[in-house]
Amino acid sequence: MSKAEIKISKDGSHTLFVPELNEHYHSTNGAIQESLHVFIEAGLKHLNLDKINILEFGFGTGLNAFLTAIHKGDKEIHYHSMEKYPIESSTIKELNYGDIVDPNKKELFQQLHQVSWEEEHKLEYNFSLKKQQCDFKDVVLEPKYNLIYFDAFAPEIQPKLWSKEIFEKAYKSLVSGGVLTTYCAKGVVRRTMQEVGFTVERLQGPPGKRQIMRAIKQ
Repeated sequence: MSKAEIKISKDGSHTLFVPELNEHYHSTNGAIQESLHVFIEAGLKHLNLDKINILEFGFGTGLNAFLTAIHKGDKEIHYHSMEKYPIESSTIKELNYGDIVDPNKKELFQQLHQVSWEEEHKLEYNFSLKKQQCDFKDVVLEPKYNLIYFDAFAPEIQPKLWSKEIFEKAYKSLVSGGVLTTYCAKGVVRRTMQEVGFTVERLQGPPGKRQIMRAIKQ
């Protein structure tokens, strides 16, 4: 994939633009506010658990992992993220998430990217991270996750990542009561999730987006 270009979204936070796909990594209306709304508020804070195993489809800029580490409170978080095309370290160093979210945690944001892939690292006493460089369809997942952040590129850009096969994999990886959150609210995606067994609800979206979706494994 071609090198991503840094852009400034409307809340002042950076996002990346991929010319090859003609697609941004986040909402241009606000990268941080979108991630907070979709993954932290609708996902992390929705679960009343002391220990949460999180699976992320699409590590990207590491913003979701960073915000999870910042907003975890006393929860014990084991964060497993999958990414086929890691971002270049030179680009990562320029992203302004640490400055905006918490200047005291800027080093943590860099650590998320600097730690090695394919093994788990304990970055704080109650936050560990495992990054896996892989294709979603090829990875073998254990059925142990409480929460999935589904943050792949949009269905019209990479439709194979929103297929029945992928959502079956996601569904099977969740424990009973597990939750999947995503920024996408397209009808075809909702129906695919329902087809594999999810109970799906549409929620109000962040600024610039009407709706998002949260799916639950009963």
